[in-house]
Amino acid sequence: METENPLWYEKLILMKKTGIIIAIVAVVAIIFLWGVSVNNRLVTADEGVQQAWSQVENVYKRRMDLIPQLVATVQGAADYERSVLTEVTNARAGVEQTQVDPSQLSEEQIKAYQKAQDNLSKAVANTIKVTVERYPELTATQGFRDLQTQLEGTENRITVERGKFNEAVQKYNTSLRRFPASIIASICGFEKKGYFTAPEEASEPVKVEFDF
Repeated sequence: METENPLWYEKLILMKKTGIIIAIVAVVAIIFLWGVSVNNRLVTADEGVQQAWSQVENVYKRRMDLIPQLVATVQGAADYERSVLTEVTNARAGVEQTQVDPSQLSEEQIKAYQKAQDNLSKAVANTIKVTVERYPELTATQGFRDLQTQLEGTENRITVERGKFNEAVQKYNTSLRRFPASIIASICGFEKKGYFTAPEEASEPVKVEFDF
């Protein structure tokens, strides 16, 4: 005797299959939307790092622009000795040769960039110190004192912007390492960013002092 499946049984099988397909599609959609959300958060954090980096570059560029003024001011002193500015001009050249890719900002790039900039900070401070010792009459000029104010303000601003950059990097790197967001980060190619660190020989940034 032949056995035929009732119509309701066939409908039940079809409904189960349809339900499984819908469930799979829903799960895939949820995973996709979650991945998009995580990617967008990482992109936002990355943009925050790059924006903070642009501010760092701006204040460092401001100091770079002040160096020729420093050179010109000191060159105008009596009995000028070329050796006074050799260090600062060489350090400035070293900064110009150090390139950083804003889209990467890797630990190696930040370390090299910071080393060049810290060398320039020390060179500026040393040049000012030697100048004050050898040409005290120069420190009485308005031009020199204006330069003092600008250099001090720029050094302070550099410290502030480096701190803001480190905060942005900390938020980005933390988001990058958190599971399961780390999976999306790995798939989408997000990389860890580097930090600015305190100079090894001091807990505070190099200061340009003009107290006589």
